[in-house]
Amino acid sequence: MTLGLRLIRPRLLQRSPVLSVFRSFKTLFSTSVIYDTTDKATKPSATDELSQIAHRESYWHKIPVWKDVTESEFLDYSWQVANTVQGKDKLAKFLYTVLPGDIPHDEDAPEPLRLIRTRDMFVQDVLGGISLAPMSIRITPHIMSVIDWAKPLSDPIRRQFIPLRSSFVQDHPKLQLDSLNETGDSPTPGLVHRYHDKALFLAVSVCPVYCRFCTRSYSVGGPTEEVSTKKSFSPTRRRWERMFEYIEQTPQLSDIVVSGGDGYYIPSEHLISITERLLSIPHIRRIRIASKGLAVCPSRILTPGDAWTKNLIDASMTARRMGKSVALHTHFNHPSEMTWITRLAAQKLYEEGVMVRNQTVLLRGVNDDVGTMKKLVRNLVDNNIIPYYVYQGDMVSGVEDLRTPLSTILEIERHIRGSIAGFATPNFVVDLPGGGGKRLAASYDTYDRSTGVSTYILPGKNGGKNRVFTYHDPL
Repeated sequence: MTLGLRLIRPRLLQRSPVLSVFRSFKTLFSTSVIYDTTDKATKPSATDELSQIAHRESYWHKIPVWKDVTESEFLDYSWQVANTVQGKDKLAKFLYTVLPGDIPHDEDAPEPLRLIRTRDMFVQDVLGGISLAPMSIRITPHIMSVIDWAKPLSDPIRRQFIPLRSSFVQDHPKLQLDSLNETGDSPTPGLVHRYHDKALFLAVSVCPVYCRFCTRSYSVGGPTEEVSTKKSFSPTRRRWERMFEYIEQTPQLSDIVVSGGDGYYIPSEHLISITERLLSIPHIRRIRIASKGLAVCPSRILTPGDAWTKNLIDASMTARRMGKSVALHTHFNHPSEMTWITRLAAQKLYEEGVMVRNQTVLLRGVNDDVGTMKKLVRNLVDNNIIPYYVYQGDMVSGVEDLRTPLSTILEIERHIRGSIAGFATPNFVVDLPGGGGKRLAASYDTYDRSTGVSTYILPGKNGGKNRVFTYHDPL
């Protein structure tokens, strides 16, 4: 893997016609303000106002092992990486430091979880859940610090990242690991071309956190007891070169999503290599960098001198000068994920001209009620993050306790649409199993709520036969 990383940059940079453009802006970018939260004199007024937040809570001090960590330490990206909790053994050790000996009764928890009464029972239930989970464990200090450890059984952030065996329910027989059939729509490994003018560029297979409900559990993260072999997309020159060549030779493509894994874990020098190469292709007009980083480790955006953040801003500015676009697509699911650090990070990107859009996944016990979803959408808009999509949960194996019936997303949209400004209202969509692509949830052709079966019709291409795709509610 390291060899691939060393090989890729020189050739990509040599072939990039826009390298001179990046270099011509080098002086401009090198003088851009780095928003150190302790240096108020150099900040624009908007950031200065945010830096005066009345209650800059040291929310990580709720974690006993981090009670003495200073604000500057917590804000430092290298500290966040060094203290990320990875693997079941480290998670179990961490849980013993944050959980009370006796778990409080929680009326909001699902009935099976209320039987978990002690810390030992909780940890053993987590270890049992990990043995059944398709995703491995990796959780940042930011996320660990926003979990309500006084209510660990029902906390919506915990539910997304830490499995409990007692919450598992039977998989629907139609579930799959690669439920969207991305492999079937890949003309070359790591590139998914499903839509006429858009392709998905899977650059890496790692993330700053591993979500339990990941739609790419077939390839992302390390192997687990449940998924012993994963189709890893290592960042090697040979694989990337084939992907670039396909994009160059496919003129109908105009929009590329760079994802993985997570864009946060694309090395900074390769982030700029990828954006340079794509911007150099005349028919590519839009690039989206997909990363949950702003939601799970926002302090990186504020870390002085962070090369990844600088390269993202540079790429966005260069694309804008070319009449093109480089945007960041992020992933918030719950209002509690947003803290004053998140707001500062979002403000910095806004001031630097980086377009940020959000894609939320509808999850049972996390955001499947109108009040929570409204609050999330409004918080996003207030921080100049565009609410782009709310996804119905994909039909992925091993996470049925998080999936909701189609009726839930329809009901939430019914209450939200019209109560929030139209430009701030996300599209509520289903990404259809089998490669049908995204369709508005309410555009179903049939939906039998008694059986939980819905169908969506995709018009045939060039007068061809219509195709029917089916979505199934949880059992």
